[in-house]
Amino acid sequence: MSESGTLVEARTGQRLVSGDRRRIGRIESVFADYLLVRTGGLLPVDLYVPRSEVGAGSGDTLRVELTRAAAYDAWHRPLKRAPHD
Repeated sequence: MSESGTLVEARTGQRLVSGDRRRIGRIESVFADYLLVRTGGLLPVDLYVPRSEVGAGSGDTLRVELTRAAAYDAWHRPLKRAPHD
């Protein structure tokens, strides 16, 4: 998602939204290769979102192309390998 290999600047507290503009969660931690995103709701879930999949949004929001359900399916467990491998 990020263009020409540049990673979007991310910081804790920012919101992450899906391609259809639905809220996925809030960024809890920023790492070199991924963002730790905590979902909302009664049973919060940690998502491990590769930074290469994150694009700029508006204001204090970042976005990914996936839908909220697809993001959960893809990133609800730690990455088995670094995304750049």
